[in-house]
Amino acid sequence: MNILFKIKYLAFALLIFSLVNCSKFSTTNNKSNTSTLTGWKFNDPDYGGFSVNNQYKELKTPTSMVLIEGGTFTMGSVQEDIMSDWNTTPKRMQIRSFYLDESEVTNSEYLFYLMWLERVFPPRGDNYSHIYKAALPDTLVWRNAMGSNESLSGTYLRHPAYANYPVVGVSWSQANDFCEWRTDRVNEKILMDLGIIKNLFNEDSISVEGKNHFNTDAYYSNPNLLFDGNSTIYKKGLKSNRKSNVIGDPVENSFKGRHVKPHDGILYPDFRLPTEAEWEYAAKADVENREYNTLKGRKKYPWSGKYTRSNSSKNRGNQLANFKQGKGDYSGLAGWSSDGADITNKVKSYPPNAFGLYDMAGNVAEWVYDVYRPNIDTEMNDFNYVRGNLFLKKTIDSSGNVIIADYNDVLYDTLPNGKIYIKNIPGRVLYEPITKEDAQLKSNYIQSNNSSLGDGDIRNSIHYNLDISEVDNIPRMYNSPLDPVTTLDSDTGELKIVYDNKMRTTLIGDETRVYKGGSWKDREFWLDPAQRRYLPQYMATEFIGFRCALDKVGNMSGSKRSIYHK
Repeated sequence: MNILFKIKYLAFALLIFSLVNCSKFSTTNNKSNTSTLTGWKFNDPDYGGFSVNNQYKELKTPTSMVLIEGGTFTMGSVQEDIMSDWNTTPKRMQIRSFYLDESEVTNSEYLFYLMWLERVFPPRGDNYSHIYKAALPDTLVWRNAMGSNESLSGTYLRHPAYANYPVVGVSWSQANDFCEWRTDRVNEKILMDLGIIKNLFNEDSISVEGKNHFNTDAYYSNPNLLFDGNSTIYKKGLKSNRKSNVIGDPVENSFKGRHVKPHDGILYPDFRLPTEAEWEYAAKADVENREYNTLKGRKKYPWSGKYTRSNSSKNRGNQLANFKQGKGDYSGLAGWSSDGADITNKVKSYPPNAFGLYDMAGNVAEWVYDVYRPNIDTEMNDFNYVRGNLFLKKTIDSSGNVIIADYNDVLYDTLPNGKIYIKNIPGRVLYEPITKEDAQLKSNYIQSNNSSLGDGDIRNSIHYNLDISEVDNIPRMYNSPLDPVTTLDSDTGELKIVYDNKMRTTLIGDETRVYKGGSWKDREFWLDPAQRRYLPQYMATEFIGFRCALDKVGNMSGSKRSIYHK
């Protein structure tokens, strides 16, 4: 018995020894620190300290967002086209995974944005007088020449009773600017939580004003460009992988370590408006309408079923969305309201769809990124389709450095409705359109602005053989009204605005944007996620809001699930 015990003990010891020694030579154990192709060690000062991160840790789902796992779906209407618009022809489309806000941006969130702008770009200063004003929603959208809605113009945006209602009166351009601002605030908070950057509004020695504010793009390009190189805004950096070449004692309170780089995978990509294809895919939520790998039927609404009323025992008969139910009927009878609202309602007042998204039908329609064209051309692209790509490049000075916008670089554009639009906000990296030389011999793109590509551009018209310099004299396919032009009056010497007074046959143009989903003001037909409408990107209404999207990096499902689902 004693001999048997010794044999078992010896075998166990040999097993442990072999496992320990195998781990020393395991390629998987050192996979993250050694190049499998060259044998060089990553992140090692003795090997040059080359920072390589091949063990990416999945970023958390951003606050108030939902992961929308990508897949294939039928984009367009699968119901009868009773409007005969022929702009919702069914197309098969593949969508990449992305994040989407679970509800629309609310008044309280947009007010925070306005307060930040007012603090950083004080309207009282001549340098920034129009920046805050340009971001203000048009509260007069509630006015009606034959209606008594005037009080909403003064209360809807700022009264706390409407704090959690979706913001309206926001144009596509304003919604797009909000998404850019959100990127910087989210990433700034991440760096604050990591202890890399200080809470800038809590530092007496730092003035957060004008170009002196955090911008993700500027930080990535060169951290020393922020705050004119004032290093006191930083606390500490990530662990440096390089050997120090500094001779002598380090400067007290100096920045130690290194700054965050894109390859660290710490900061989020850019927040943006969802594309039309993404929005429709998320709204339809076909994930609940399949059996194994096939669809069971056609969905008409973001929820399953043929009707707009709930059939659950608890809420039977209640409407599943906020919409206009009939002529002069926005809410139902008093005391028996079936949707609980006469105008907009609080976000998340109705059940979410299968992806966990609220109000994808009703309450407010929503801006999406796309430039409108009647046809979705899947012959050109059936993967993550979008129309309106604008390819830019960073503006570089004569010394090869990225240029950060100063107050002298602020450009104002007068819109057709008289509103002011800001093109370059101080503190952001300046961009410019790519040139013909930049796109030379590219097989995937040939120009900067692709809004009219294949549908409205010169190359795909009967004038394809004319020189590009003659474009101004060629009749446009989509001859929407042109923007006003500011000219100098030869008699008075004063600036005047000249509007386009030529006869136009369409509102479709390169600045016409799509909005999706029904609203509190629309009939049931528009609750179908496939339906699409459009407005110029500078216009705003009392029934259009927006929500933000974010690209998903890495695994499409956010898990380590194998393709065989083992």
